[in-house]
Amino acid sequence: MSQFSSSQPSLAPNHASPANLIQRRFPWLYAFWKFSRPHTIIGTSLSVLGLALIAWAESRGTQVSFWVLVWAGLGALVTCLCGNIYIVGLNQLEDVAIDRVNKPHLPLASGEFSRQQGWTIVLITGSLALVLSALQGQFLVATVWTSVLIGTAYSLPPIRLKRFPIWAALCIFSVRGGIVNLGLFLHFNQQLGGNFGVPATVWALTLFVLVFTFAIAIFKDIPDIEGDRRYHISTFTIRLGAAAVFKLARLVLTLCYLGMIAAGFFLTGVNPVFLVTSHALLLLLLWWRSMRVDLQAKSEVARFYQFIWKLFFLEYLLFPLACLLHG
Repeated sequence: MSQFSSSQPSLAPNHASPANLIQRRFPWLYAFWKFSRPHTIIGTSLSVLGLALIAWAESRGTQVSFWVLVWAGLGALVTCLCGNIYIVGLNQLEDVAIDRVNKPHLPLASGEFSRQQGWTIVLITGSLALVLSALQGQFLVATVWTSVLIGTAYSLPPIRLKRFPIWAALCIFSVRGGIVNLGLFLHFNQQLGGNFGVPATVWALTLFVLVFTFAIAIFKDIPDIEGDRRYHISTFTIRLGAAAVFKLARLVLTLCYLGMIAAGFFLTGVNPVFLVTSHALLLLLLWWRSMRVDLQAKSEVARFYQFIWKLFFLEYLLFPLACLLHG
């Protein structure tokens, strides 16, 4: 997201983008969208959708109405989005000084939101996440409450696990990789009347995302090295250097795709041709895109980080589609 423009915006509708219109006419809503960290909102939404579709694919042959899944999906989506906003909002509240260096466009760092407004949003969304999950079943409770607990320990003093590279990475990939995938599948499977088992397809997706989010966790600090160094936040980038972390993240992502390609040859419950072909193409795209990044240009590194998130988003579309195309 770009910062608010200091120049007078054009009034000509032909030249006004949708983002600029929202920014001008609904500044609070635009600031709230930035506060929610859109890439995490998209990731959470797609994970809910993807796990719901996998549960539906596993339940084929039952007499359960598709509308049961729709209502369960909507309930889980609202609950998980509230939890998402709580976690990223709390992190911003504790990182205002750092964000003024690394991410000055964020609402608290730029002054669009006061700390009181930030705390109000965080407390409301956190409370909603806990209450709504309690109304929908024990698996969603386990998923949301555990995620909120880890997210709190990640950002909030005196624990503030983000100060320690290994613990910070562990927090991110344990929630995104393990807790979300297993918890949401079990929740949807329960709503559809299935048993409490986890099929091989879900374990494969969980392992892929678990390793993939480790790459995200270590890569995300490359663009933020200036602020992290200034405020003594120890990261792998500061310890090892940007080039080493970049190569490590690319290696981890490569192993993810090679692992899923290999799994396509023996994993039951998926369309093997679609799974292998789609992941082979994404692996080639990853390497082609990575070779064009100038690590000395912060903007290029940031764009490649967003590209990695897009690959993450795609997985929650491609893998469920491979399950739905099976048999």
